[in-house]
Amino acid sequence: MPSLSDLGQLPKRLVLGRPVRSDRAGESLLPKRLALPIFASDALSSVAYATQEILIILTLGGTAYLYLAPWLAAGVVVLLVVVVLSYRQVVRAYPSGGGDYEVAMKNHGRFAALVVASALLVDYVLTVAVSVSSGTDNIISAFPALNEHRVLIAVTLVALLAAANLRGLRESGKTFAVPTYLFAAGILVMITTGLLRAVFGSAPVAETAAYSITPEAGYTDLGGLALLFFALRAFASGTTALTGIEAVANGVPAFKPPKSKNAATTLALMGGLACTMFAGVTALALISDVRYTENACDLQGFADCETEPQRTVIAQLAAAIFGGDGSFGFFYIQAATALVLILAANTAFNGFPLLGSVLAQDRFLPRQLHTRGDKLVYSNGILLLAGFAALLIIAFEADVTRLIQLYIIGVFTSFSIGQWGMVRHWNRELRTETDPAVRRRSRRSQIINTVGGSLTTVVLVIIVLTKFTHGAYLVLVAMPILFVLMRAINRHYSHVSEQLVPDTDSRMLPSKVHAIVLVSKVHKPTLRALAFARATRPDALTALTVNVDDADLRGLQADWERYDIPVPLTVLESPYREITRPVVDYVKAIRRTSPRELVVVFVPQYVVGHWWENVLHNQSALRLRARLQFQPGVMITTVPWQLESSVGRDDEDGRRNGPAPGDLRRGITDDVDPTPYG
Repeated sequence: MPSLSDLGQLPKRLVLGRPVRSDRAGESLLPKRLALPIFASDALSSVAYATQEILIILTLGGTAYLYLAPWLAAGVVVLLVVVVLSYRQVVRAYPSGGGDYEVAMKNHGRFAALVVASALLVDYVLTVAVSVSSGTDNIISAFPALNEHRVLIAVTLVALLAAANLRGLRESGKTFAVPTYLFAAGILVMITTGLLRAVFGSAPVAETAAYSITPEAGYTDLGGLALLFFALRAFASGTTALTGIEAVANGVPAFKPPKSKNAATTLALMGGLACTMFAGVTALALISDVRYTENACDLQGFADCETEPQRTVIAQLAAAIFGGDGSFGFFYIQAATALVLILAANTAFNGFPLLGSVLAQDRFLPRQLHTRGDKLVYSNGILLLAGFAALLIIAFEADVTRLIQLYIIGVFTSFSIGQWGMVRHWNRELRTETDPAVRRRSRRSQIINTVGGSLTTVVLVIIVLTKFTHGAYLVLVAMPILFVLMRAINRHYSHVSEQLVPDTDSRMLPSKVHAIVLVSKVHKPTLRALAFARATRPDALTALTVNVDDADLRGLQADWERYDIPVPLTVLESPYREITRPVVDYVKAIRRTSPRELVVVFVPQYVVGHWWENVLHNQSALRLRARLQFQPGVMITTVPWQLESSVGRDDEDGRRNGPAPGDLRRGITDDVDPTPYG
């Protein structure tokens, strides 16, 4: 029959499966075919909303500014290519998995590294919230009746993602590989089909093509600087297509050898696919005259705008190209898009725990984030990410348009600091390198990172200026809070380390050992504690009780004499019926008299089998331990007594209840090792 502990482990085993031995860590390393969907799913899936975000901003002015979309999309593609090329230099120079954090730490110092770390941690949380919320949008586009359950669906999906990742990196890679490849294949087929139809004179027409758009107040006649600012705001929204690129640099240790080469190849494949898909979707959206606005009721002709959600750009394109929302092609694209958007959060579920582990190792986050779980993954980081993402989804009601305003500031902060750090890295290399071939490679990398740093810095400024009042200020508040928190954690760990450095005093033996056994009444737990205390051969042994009731004290003293216990019973008076304070004061007095004396307090404690039994027992013992642990030179030894509910029912020979009081008394009075009586 399974024990209570086995039953308690059952839910964990159902979620995680069997634990994995530490010496099998190498088996969780990823080949490129699995690394691509794991680390690139975020960047690839962003094509499902990057074009949409550009259109949302441009349609604030009606349809008059849609002519800007091709130029803005071209700018995003150029930026994407430059950033991918820049990160290929990062993974080759820093293959240990720190990514921009490690680059900043080694080239800019601790301050810049913590800025990057805080930016990336915020961005990973937002990646999960945005990706899952966008995936939920595409599910609702296929099944509008689910709109009222939006938040519940999104939170449930986050929980499922966390469970899948807790099962281990390799298992989650297999889970996520197929949807990512199906999505990429479906989008490429849709782009090819739509463009061929346009070439042969049968261009697809979106369901919203006939709708006119009511411009927002103040956007009807922009010019000069106002138009430039408006275009830059739309461009900033489109740069969401770059999210997820940094995950490869943070996840290099998860690749199979040669790690750097495989990571660089994965980056190139990801960049090529992302550019093709984003450009294709944007072109089709313009060809088919897709209309998508921030406020659905700005679409003149959308009759049920108050109750019905807008269908996403991807959903409109699939319906237009594959022949209506009941076609196989439509449902295939919607299913693949929803899946890959949901699973794109897996990029963060891999990047956040890895970064958290590096930060914990550097003592900027709690050490628990550096500990691997049963499946050789950083379980605490996964659970922390899932919790924060779920809170964001609930707070913003899984609304992509609201969440997207918080997005990408963290990404471009880390991009910019990381790229300028790489420039410093190559400068240092060039000062010492003499091999002409190596110098040429370093010079080329330096140029790439300089261009990348320049572009990403400009884009970061644009994003902050254009999105600050639309919600981005929340990220600019969260990042400094994280920064200060990590500095505080590091100071704490450093202070603790300084206190724990061995010195001469720490190696000195105590002058003597004084054992104190806490006594409430004469019963088996007390007698066992006395037997164990005497077995340690202390220099002094005191049986200590607190008088809170005269009648109880007289009964205890009578039992003490009746059992002929050869240890003097010391009584502490407590006129206010306190137990903890008199014991603590007694221990303090011993320490004041003999500062080098070690005091060992033996505390009898019941071991119960049910959680509710703890409420009925052990409260005094818990309070005493809590106070005594702050006293220097004091050890607290818990002497457990297993009650019947805590042991197996099949042990009927009486040993589970221990020996009789007389037997334990003999263990105290005889000069023999009493431990067999335990």
